[in-house]
Parts: sequence; C-alpha cells; structure tokens
Amino acid sequence: MNAETRVVRPPGLGPGLQLELEVLAGDSIVGPGIERGAWEPHETRLFRAHLARGARVLDLGANVGWYSVLAVLAGCEVHAFEPVPHVAAVCRRNLERAMRAGPGRAVLHECAAGAGPGRARIALGRENLGDNRVLEAGAARPSDMGTGETVEIRVERADDVAPGAASVVKIDTQGSEWLALQGMRGILRESPRVALLLEFWPYALRGASPEELLGWLAAQGFTIGKATAAPYPMEPARILRQALARDPVRGGLDLYATRGVPFHVGGIARRLRGLVRSLREEG
Repeated sequence: MNAETRVVRPPGLGPGLQLELEVLAGDSIVGPGIERGAWEPHETRLFRAHLARGARVLDLGANVGWYSVLAVLAGCEVHAFEPVPHVAAVCRRNLERAMRAGPGRAVLHECAAGAGPGRARIALGRENLGDNRVLEAGAARPSDMGTGETVEIRVERADDVAPGAASVVKIDTQGSEWLALQGMRGILRESPRVALLLEFWPYALRGASPEELLGWLAAQGFTIGKATAAPYPMEPARILRQALARDPVRGGLDLYATRGVPFHVGGIARRLRGLVRSLREEG
C-alpha cells in the first residue's frame, strides 16, 4: 500500500531553515499540525527543551517522524519506531531530508515497540491517520474507529533492537504504551537521566490498568505531570482522576516525566504558572 502525501514547509524548525516534509494527504490531525509548525505544541516544546547534540533519543510511535526530525536537526542519535509500512515509508523519507539538513543521525525500525517480539495486526485510522491501534490477538477492530483496514505488523522490544541508555523518550502508541515500556526496561535501567513524553489513554490502554502504569512510573523514580504550557508535578492519583473525568474515547492525557534531569524547563514564569495551575485545577 502506497500513501498519498503532500509536501509542507513547517515554520520554526531553526534559524533560516526551510525544510520540506511529507505528511499524509487527508490526515485531519497530524499533518495540519506539522504544517503549522505546531503539532502538539506543548509536547514539542518540552521535547526540544531536553535535546542536546549527541543525545540518544527514542521515538516510539513515530508516525511521519515529526519528533524524530526535530531530534536529528538538534544533532541527536535517533531510533524511530513506526510499524505501519506505508507510514514508515513517509517517515523514512522525512528522516533522510532531516539528515541532509542537520547534524544528527536516525535509524528507522519498521516495527511496533512491545513487550516481546512477534507479529500482530494494527487497525488503521480513517481520518486521524495517527490513530493506528495494535490489536490483541483475535480482537476485533475497536467500535469507535468505525470500519477500516487492518494490516499485519512486526513487534519488537526496544531493548533488543535499540539497546543502551537514552536521554529522551517519546511514546505515543495509541494504547500500547505499557507494553512498550516493559520492552525497554533495560534501556530505562541504563538511563538515570532521562525525560519522557507519554500518551496516557485509559480507554485504549493494553496490558495493564491505568493505576498500574502510573504507579510503575512513580516507582521508577519519575517526577510526573501533564505535558502542558506550564507543567507541574502531580501525584499519580491526581493524574488518574483528571484522566478519568474526561471523555473516555476522546480523552486521555499526554504526560511529561523526568528522572535525574530538571522537570521545569520553561523559566521562572512558566514555573509560577504551573504553581498557580496546581492550586486551581481540580483533582
């Protein structure tokens, strides 16, 4: 299957840098955000704040490669994971463009990051072309996704294909985040100083309860908050209450966590905004 794409020139990639990237034609979410240079703006800002030349970055659920491209342009060593073949092909071309423009290097792993190696089927999104969800063996396509295609993919542990310490990890795997974390326990053991961006979507979470995932991150020594304009540290129970209060299908939260590196990276003004939010928000 070949993907129909269009070329965009996102602003804000770097001083004087005009880089053409491909996005999936017809995508209603990721592509338009990249075109604006503001796909997931809070997550993007936090991600970029922890990039440094020579840092090792893991992008699990890379889609067309937005985060991986940013890391390559910052001079990082990137391991990107994207299991959907036609999306991975677009990601590869974007990474090649980034490597011609920036000092970093990237390796694309055409597989899903999971708890163990194997094969699986993934349901493809129809309008949000980033909403591709790995299915449990024998499971039907989720009803909220409507009708659509599924394709067979390869699943690998990040520990097996990209071992070694990481400085920045981004995991956005549409419900498979717990399984991805379990397949990178070795990487995390070797990474005392690491920043993590993680989708937390209780509705679609596979392999563990939402409470278990949050508790596990806290037990690993992470300071956890939401990926917002002004994050503040939160207890797992508070995060869970806020997540469960949202629409179960369209809800979920993007989390930001650090261990051994500063949590607050936006200056004193953002830190004060975060403090105010912590006092005003419910939960």
